[in-house]
Amino acid sequence: MKHAFLLSCYLFCLVYLSGCGVVVRSLHRSAENLSTSPIFHQGRYGDLTEEEQQWAKIAWLYFENNYNPATGLVNSRDGYPSVSVWDIADTIAATLAAKELALIDAYAFDQRISTLLDFLNRMNLSFGKLPNKLYHAGDGQMVNAGNQPDEIGWSAVDIGRLLIWLHILKTRLPAYSEYVDKAVLRWQFCDIIDNCGQLQGSARGEAQAVQTYPDTRIGYTEYAQAGFEMWGFTMQRAQLSYAVTNILGVNIVHDDRDPRLVGNYSPVVSLPYLLYGLELNWDKTDDARSTPLQHTDTFMADQAMNIYAVQARRYAQNNIFTARTENASNAEPYIVLDSIFAGGFAWNTLDAKGNYLPHLALVSTRATFGLWGLWKTPYTDKLMNLMKSTYQGDKGWYEGRYELTGGHNRTFTSATNATVLEVLFYKKIGKLYRPVQRQTYMDILLADEFKRPPRCFPQSRDKCQKQP
Repeated sequence: MKHAFLLSCYLFCLVYLSGCGVVVRSLHRSAENLSTSPIFHQGRYGDLTEEEQQWAKIAWLYFENNYNPATGLVNSRDGYPSVSVWDIADTIAATLAAKELALIDAYAFDQRISTLLDFLNRMNLSFGKLPNKLYHAGDGQMVNAGNQPDEIGWSAVDIGRLLIWLHILKTRLPAYSEYVDKAVLRWQFCDIIDNCGQLQGSARGEAQAVQTYPDTRIGYTEYAQAGFEMWGFTMQRAQLSYAVTNILGVNIVHDDRDPRLVGNYSPVVSLPYLLYGLELNWDKTDDARSTPLQHTDTFMADQAMNIYAVQARRYAQNNIFTARTENASNAEPYIVLDSIFAGGFAWNTLDAKGNYLPHLALVSTRATFGLWGLWKTPYTDKLMNLMKSTYQGDKGWYEGRYELTGGHNRTFTSATNATVLEVLFYKKIGKLYRPVQRQTYMDILLADEFKRPPRCFPQSRDKCQKQP
């Protein structure tokens, strides 16, 4: 109520006083200063404390230790030179955050981001169309899950995240815009997205053919669609079989499809909702006017609030610290789906094959930072107090703390350390993505139908024809 009252007063003042001359311009500047104060932000906002700056330095150490100067890529795990397209986006996010938080200077930033953009403009594309799911971080070649040379198709969700961070890079730092545009102009969008905005991943099929499949995972699909929207594609919410289950009195939306038919368990996890909050403030991608306390993407905003609420309530009712999302391990199964809901059960911890692994449930470091950054509450204060020492000073932040024992999962990943930096970046400046109406190299090229490359960019697509 306090925030709503202050916001109403602020908006009234702007409207009532907007035309009253020099005095009002002074008042308007004062109102702008007020609007950027912490009282108009739901989560953490403002300059970093000395302790928070140290947290950022620890996270950046991971990117220093795992940097590959020949490609600009950063290992997805400590010492392991493989990288996904999602990890490339994490590297852009972390590097921008490092610049903003004064962890590196302008020269070091340019060296790193220019090397990475050079790689993106030269990288081999899967089936000659789109970034491969995985690359060798050292030499930049396409690889498979065993980090052996291979061409294994693309992930639409991962590419969506990369599109978000390439757009944030080019709008925040227009000097790099041309090179960002040229990298994306190499991609062929005909098979990854239909005219109604439904995402398609790909794999190698019979006779080496491209085999596509719906790349749909609740939360992640909506998040990735935002990335395509930023680049002008028309998107519609995925027409999936969503259902609602009540956990501890909180309604949680989940994917109701049989995992045996769709090939994945589509667990409900924190990360996509947290990233959407940090990067877009749970707004639509064309929203440049909403205040930090308004959210124009109501589906993502509502789900994010419930994701926070159910985890806070689990602590309140059962005294179990909870911050759940996927996490990594240094031993099999390597990737753990640590869910709020999956496979018909709340608080389900699975591997990709659906095996139940409750002993691997974590209080996730990346989820902790996201919850702490976006909700300034007694619960997130307690959660951060528990987790603020889950790091190794010369390597970065651990994946988290085991729910059952309190021990540390001492795995180091780019995903977790990038999230730490992204949250602290958000704390300093607020919403990370801001639409800018500025014509770029791509806009000029695609506006000319005679120069436009035939790769199914938005300007050459038919309108969506939804099936009855």
